[in-house]
Amino acid sequence: MSNKPHYDRTHHAQMATGIGDPQCFKGQAGKARFKEGDRVRIKDLPDLFYTRTMTYTRGAVGTIVRLVYESPAAEDEAFGNEDHSEWFYSIVFPQKELWPEYSDSFANDTVETEIPERYLESA
Repeated sequence: MSNKPHYDRTHHAQMATGIGDPQCFKGQAGKARFKEGDRVRIKDLPDLFYTRTMTYTRGAVGTIVRLVYESPAAEDEAFGNEDHSEWFYSIVFPQKELWPEYSDSFANDTVETEIPERYLESA
């Protein structure tokens, strides 16, 4: 017999069965703080564990192109904290905003990624 604690690794899959993931959190985040077209800056928050907010986006300004879904942030969900859903936004950044040395020959190039609301502030 192992002293290792037992974790229900199927909890999330059971929650999403027949509904889909991340739709199983729909309606839990409340009103979205931002809307399509809003310019936002990515906060430079510390991350000690897992996050889906890439370091190269920290401090950058982008434009929200859509509200994607409601879900706990990855850094919460990874530790079983599924009680606080928040909005995830799809944000587009000019490449030059992320990498100032990016060639002016490709000034229209962009990067689009999903970022949770906790990392966003109005720009």
